[in-house]
Amino acid sequence: MKLSTRYNRVNILTSIVVLIITGIIYYLFIHLILTNKLDKDLAVEENEIRQYTRTYKKLPLPATYLDQQVSYRRPKSNTDDIREFSYTTYLNPKENEQEPGRRLVTTVNLNDKTIIVTITKSRVESEDLVRIILLITLAVMIFLLITLLLINRFVLNRLWKPFYAILHHMKAFEVTKMEHIIEEPTRIDEFNELNKSVNAMAEKVRQDYKELKSFTDNASHEMMTPLAVINSKLDSLLQTESFTEQQGALLEDIYQATGRLSRLHQSLLLLAKIENNLISDTQEIDFKDMIELKTRQFQELFERDKLNVSLHLSSRKVNMSRYLADILLNNLFSNAVRHNIAGGKITVSLSADRLTVSNTGKTSHLQNRMFDRFSKSTESEGMGLGLAISKQICNLYGFDIEYSNSDGMHFFEIILN
Repeated sequence: MKLSTRYNRVNILTSIVVLIITGIIYYLFIHLILTNKLDKDLAVEENEIRQYTRTYKKLPLPATYLDQQVSYRRPKSNTDDIREFSYTTYLNPKENEQEPGRRLVTTVNLNDKTIIVTITKSRVESEDLVRIILLITLAVMIFLLITLLLINRFVLNRLWKPFYAILHHMKAFEVTKMEHIIEEPTRIDEFNELNKSVNAMAEKVRQDYKELKSFTDNASHEMMTPLAVINSKLDSLLQTESFTEQQGALLEDIYQATGRLSRLHQSLLLLAKIENNLISDTQEIDFKDMIELKTRQFQELFERDKLNVSLHLSSRKVNMSRYLADILLNNLFSNAVRHNIAGGKITVSLSADRLTVSNTGKTSHLQNRMFDRFSKSTESEGMGLGLAISKQICNLYGFDIEYSNSDGMHFFEIILN
């Protein structure tokens, strides 16, 4: 979830809760104010009746108006003075229907007698006024929420635009291209600081990469000469004198270790060249022809291990280095032979969108680290770089390589995007 979306949700939700609470409080206060006004009107009417009674020594006539009623009655027994406000219903004589009302029950003394006076006023106008205020309040709330939503949607997205631009440049950043990350012009201090930090980080990465590349190139170059000298001296030594069986075994171990070191050096150098895109002989090649050629090259190994090989090939041309394509196929075929079982089978399928190499073999425990460097099973005699090199070749040309196993079969699929 984007930060702006999360902020919008929290902001809108908070605004709704606050507006609902304040709306309820606002409604209660308005209702209380209008009720107090009705009570004051009832009290004024009460004072007029008391003054009339004291002046004329009699009660005013009972009256029924459009919004007010006055009635008198004698108490059933002796009662103290009372004065009570309450909600009630009011019969509108014009409409002949019940309406909400407010009532004041009080007492007056006339000729030493207590008379109960009931004054009732209609609350229709007050309720209508409260309803109108409530509708206006709701309209203002809805308008405010819509305004907040639009502001958050457009204004905040515009404010965050430099951030997403910087993020896009960071995702597209490639240390091998030595490109600078373009600074996005903005008046936001935090984004300017982010711009500076990102470019400082990119410059540090570029500098580290240059130093590492220089070290790798120098180390590779310097290692070639000693390895060549060792191999040459070993060849000369093996041809000049006769050795005991023990000396011969020691020399053979040295020779094999030197060859292994030489192959490791060549593999690491190849990986560095692939990662830095230093092999640029891209051309259109026919994968079908190369697979058929590679099958003929491995025919002796297939016959040695009694492997049954089946091909299902369609014509498919790709643009890539022929040298790297040969290495890719060589690694896949070598892996299928090395990790197979005696009398097993290998199936190679090529379609318009994928190349699949499957073989029988033991269950692998390295499925999640299959393409990591130096990742290999305990019984493997390889260096654990073949599949890592294959992965880098696929990455270089935008291919996807996947591994899976099922029912004793191991599948390597290359999706030719």
